[in-house]
Amino acid sequence: MRRFGSLLILAAVTATSLTRAAAQQQPQSDSGTIAPDGTAYITRVVPVPTTVSPEAQKILALVVSDAAKPESLEERRVGTDKWQNATGEAFKKIYPVNISSDTIAGVPVRVITPITIPPEKRNHVLINLHGGGFNSDSGSFTESIPVAYLAQTKVIAVLYRLAPEHPFPAGLDDAVAVYKELLKSYKPRNIGIFGTSAGAILTAEVTAKLKQLKLSLPGATGIFSGLGDFSNTGDSIALFALDGFAGHLDPPDPHWRNTEYLTPATDPKDPVLSPVYSNLTGVPPTLFITSGRDLLLSGTTILHRAYLRAGVDAQLIVFEALPHAFWNNPNLPESKEAHQFMATFLDRHLGK
Repeated sequence: MRRFGSLLILAAVTATSLTRAAAQQQPQSDSGTIAPDGTAYITRVVPVPTTVSPEAQKILALVVSDAAKPESLEERRVGTDKWQNATGEAFKKIYPVNISSDTIAGVPVRVITPITIPPEKRNHVLINLHGGGFNSDSGSFTESIPVAYLAQTKVIAVLYRLAPEHPFPAGLDDAVAVYKELLKSYKPRNIGIFGTSAGAILTAEVTAKLKQLKLSLPGATGIFSGLGDFSNTGDSIALFALDGFAGHLDPPDPHWRNTEYLTPATDPKDPVLSPVYSNLTGVPPTLFITSGRDLLLSGTTILHRAYLRAGVDAQLIVFEALPHAFWNNPNLPESKEAHQFMATFLDRHLGK
């Protein structure tokens, strides 16, 4: 069993990931107690669902230690870069593209260009704001390559400044600077912005900032597993680790604050930092994607509802059972499906 603060959960991943003897030692029935303050103390037996692909079932059945594995920021960045480069190459074999480096408005970027771009899409461009917890790059290749290939549209992956050396709003300012520079060559309706995790959060922040600056908004945005409120963590972050039920998860802290991305003086309800507190009326059509065991499931759906309340054309797709940002795994059929949803939505709304 693992204790998640005030919530107690057991995820039984079936005997395929445990020895039969070990599986028999686990609780085989559900239980639950609700304290007077609403705190839930529960045990749940959660088999690997057959509603996901065989490849996904294997991922969900992997045993990951609950032990904490502290790492320095340097170790995290070195490990993330190594994984990003290797997985980017794997994606490139599936989705052949050309990749180059450049600088736009003084900001380093990766330029991911499809081998062939139809004439009607040569005046379109997509901006990727990568994930990585604001302190590393876990997506400039893996998020951009599939979308560029499937949408047949050039993608500019912004290598924005990272926390903690450069906290909010440094990364946001870099993304806005790149967008403003691209406005000199592209009509706003022909520009799309998308990102995963930290990049999804940045995508919403950029939208709010552009409104605040009274700049023309892009034609579409994609918020793939993000959040829009730094003053509340939501329910799912108390339930799931990065790998869903598996892996280390710290007890939820009601006073938690992202001390790397936010300075002590930053108001967590700043309407640009936390767009749920901004006026979202008139923001572009937006696709939200998350999954059933995503630690940012709550954050994504809460922000989606805020968009709906503002009258935005906002679509939400929730994949079954999979963990946070699963589409960064090139071996899952669900990843290919998610990438197709992303590319189709962005492509359909550009130029409108």
